[in-house]
Amino acid sequence: MDFALSDEQVSLRDEVRRFAENEIEPVATEYDEEEAYPQEVMDKAAQMGLTGAHIPIEYGGAGYSVLDVAIIIEELFSVDPGIALSVTSAAFGADAIMAFGTEEQKDRYLTQIASGEAVMGTAVSEPDVGSDVSAVSTRAERDGDEWVINGNKMWITNGSVGDFFVVMCRTDPDASDRYSGFSQILIESDRDGFTAEKITGKLGIRASDTAELIFDDVRVPEENLIGTEGAGFLQMMQFFDDTRTMVAAQAVGIAKGATDRAIEYAKEREQFGRPISEFQAIQHKLAEMAMKTEAARQLTYKSAWAVDQRDQQLTALASMAKAFASRVAVEVADDAVQVHGGAGYVNDFDVERFYRDAKITEIYEGTTQIQKNIIARELLGKSFV
Repeated sequence: MDFALSDEQVSLRDEVRRFAENEIEPVATEYDEEEAYPQEVMDKAAQMGLTGAHIPIEYGGAGYSVLDVAIIIEELFSVDPGIALSVTSAAFGADAIMAFGTEEQKDRYLTQIASGEAVMGTAVSEPDVGSDVSAVSTRAERDGDEWVINGNKMWITNGSVGDFFVVMCRTDPDASDRYSGFSQILIESDRDGFTAEKITGKLGIRASDTAELIFDDVRVPEENLIGTEGAGFLQMMQFFDDTRTMVAAQAVGIAKGATDRAIEYAKEREQFGRPISEFQAIQHKLAEMAMKTEAARQLTYKSAWAVDQRDQQLTALASMAKAFASRVAVEVADDAVQVHGGAGYVNDFDVERFYRDAKITEIYEGTTQIQKNIIARELLGKSFV
């Protein structure tokens, strides 16, 4: 097994790192404090192909593999998770179109994302629905050659800035089982009856837009259906294998960024007449942080490889990577604040922001508890080595 990145991947990593340091780091605190969407950074990221990194070349994207995208995410998140999420989620939902969409849908929607002309999102969660996707109540009913959508979606990334969304809807309320009767439908934000209400006051990732979506008799043509009617739940489960790997990469980036800042501070901060990096207690803490981060990185990279290969272990690996790496992000960010002491408790230092940003990785795209359920199901349902 080759544990080294290719020359192309190393060049990609270094290029993204320079972009993050030059374009994101100087404005990170400002966007966090203002809870503002980083449109200027988004425009520059689009020019580099970062907003459509995994979209195929034939639709204007960079055509990067899942592992390549994981590397990109790690580097961006190691500088600022909030702005990084805006950049890397510009195509959030494109996987559903790539896997199940028609050629017309791919030409129409993917090209807009790849060029930076548009931003998209995926809408699953509702005010009363989180982990239990099968409880989605947003309805889509046929009326002639149109779908009429009614309902609410909550905690939607890019909700108030997105141009269109992949929306999970209940299309057959009388389906024979709880996992049937759902469909994914593309809904543009300029449709009559569509409203987005921005959510503020978040603990972290404040430069990433989050909103509640309201659908009040929103009409879209029947060709906006993605894939097979009634197969939306199964389509979404495949989508989660990809996105959970990406959240794991986010968590690795946060852990890396927190570790780097703790090391830098430990070298500069003096107590009792010498840098605190010379104290064994600090050295051991930094060593633990680095070990955890590297372990999370390797598990995440293997998960990304499994997604690229459509390996039979990918569902379990994606959940393992997501659960483990997110825990590492929270623990390492906490350790980084501890290394900084009182200085880490104020926003003069980045670790305060990293500490707040880390927590979301344990929540979105399925909580840690849900990941453990999935891992156990895979272990008990089939052999896993």
